[in-house]
Amino acid sequence: MVDLTMARLQEFMIVIYALGLVFYLIDYFKKQKVLQQIAFWLIVTVWVTQSAILLLYIIEMNRFPVLSLVEGIYFYVWLLVTLSIVFQLIYKVNFMVFFTNIIGFTFLMIHVFSNLKYSESTVGESLISEVLFIHITTAILSYAVFALAFVFAILYLIVYKVLKKKKWSKQFSSLPNLHQTMMGMKMSIYTGIPILFVSLLFGVQWAYVALADWSIWDVKIMGSFAVLLVYTGVIYFHHKGKLQSMEFAWMTVLAFLFTVVNFFLGSTLSQFHLWI
Repeated sequence: MVDLTMARLQEFMIVIYALGLVFYLIDYFKKQKVLQQIAFWLIVTVWVTQSAILLLYIIEMNRFPVLSLVEGIYFYVWLLVTLSIVFQLIYKVNFMVFFTNIIGFTFLMIHVFSNLKYSESTVGESLISEVLFIHITTAILSYAVFALAFVFAILYLIVYKVLKKKKWSKQFSSLPNLHQTMMGMKMSIYTGIPILFVSLLFGVQWAYVALADWSIWDVKIMGSFAVLLVYTGVIYFHHKGKLQSMEFAWMTVLAFLFTVVNFFLGSTLSQFHLWI
């Protein structure tokens, strides 16, 4: 009964999510406040539905569902939708909300239509601990923050191109300026780096205590540290003036794409890291 309820809620959520994105797209052309409000409340409805599904999974599994790849993807989408709503309420940046939810909708489609299914965690019950949950949730949170940096980078490139070609029109009236997008990139990366670092520390601590046989050279572990180094390098070289604004934006885009590859491929190739 619970599975059927969750399936119906997911179907409803996908339809509403798609409609929300469509209304944001229409608002881009029409610039009518009512369209923007409809789009926003549709996204809020998606968040409420997602939260209900998340609660049902918690009740069914008697734990917070983040211990497998499919669970992690769903939690990641929930975080993106949550952050997009916060940005809409505080900063009222429609393009930010739209692009963030494009990422969220893409991951939701992967979650729903891929062969990934909910199942018993690959982590034995005896190995599940608070340290593991902190490791996984902070890792996913850092990926969500890096997604925001990616969106700000895309917005920076769009604004730069529009200004350079002098084609500013009412369609772009809700775009943030170059300074805002640049600060958004920086603050997102500055936030994501320590969160990911904390996640990796907890992950290594958990592996050292809970696992008898593991290697620091595991593909997933190395990939996660590589993500940390890439973002740290991007910030460092930009601070030193070796990455100008456009280069910084493009490197932020590439860094996020690398993060996504590590998110999926790293878990697939890992010898023991079969969840997130």
